[in-house]
Amino acid sequence: MKTVGVEFKKNGKQYVFFDNNLELEIGDYVIVDTERGLQFGRIASILNKKDDKEHMNVIKKATEKDIKQNQINIQDAKDALIKAEQLIEKLNLDMKLIDSYYTFDRKQLVFQFLADNRIDFRELAKQLASIYKTRIELRQVGVRDKAKEISGIGQCGRKLCCSTFLNDLDSVGIAQVKNQNLALNPSKINGLCGRLLCCLKYEDDLYSKYRKNLPEVGDKMEYNGNKCTVISLDIPRRKYILLSEENNNMR
Repeated sequence: MKTVGVEFKKNGKQYVFFDNNLELEIGDYVIVDTERGLQFGRIASILNKKDDKEHMNVIKKATEKDIKQNQINIQDAKDALIKAEQLIEKLNLDMKLIDSYYTFDRKQLVFQFLADNRIDFRELAKQLASIYKTRIELRQVGVRDKAKEISGIGQCGRKLCCSTFLNDLDSVGIAQVKNQNLALNPSKINGLCGRLLCCLKYEDDLYSKYRKNLPEVGDKMEYNGNKCTVISLDIPRRKYILLSEENNNMR
């Protein structure tokens, strides 16, 4: 069977499912089978290729009744979020809820939260389960997930990439900062979430390509018979500046 990409939130991560030989188009709402039960999602991409990997199936296209049920689930989850916040305050737990949602079949109610340390939320889960009569999952997420959820304006003056089009929040490392010869200034290389900017990955492959056969700052080399030291790199132009050790002239 062919595969399709399904997202459960707008601009959320895409998950791959077998299309179950249904005539699906981008934008169609569907019910899919997942490890947590049935979920309501939207077709975000048609992959149009056979896939030998194990994937779960699209169960059916969503009906008008399914769409209305999903809207009820969304509203009920919002109400549950308010109730959970009240319980958190009552139990004096140091955690901040950022989202909640039901699986489509309402077999599970998931809460996402932020916390600086590990939280003993067993009593909270117990009380929520007694109120909503379903399985409760409390999932701790990171600050990048929070930024994706609430959005904001980045250094470039545009809405955050993570909240507009990035489906996967891939890890960004300090090696990519060094590869692009950027200053290790947190105010310049960190995003609103406090982590390294996601956009550092966009051109990293090109920088790696352009760096090939270029020297590193501090390397010693000869130029026109003079011993020189590399003091600066212009990676996109594949140029570098040398400082002559004999007369301190730059070349």
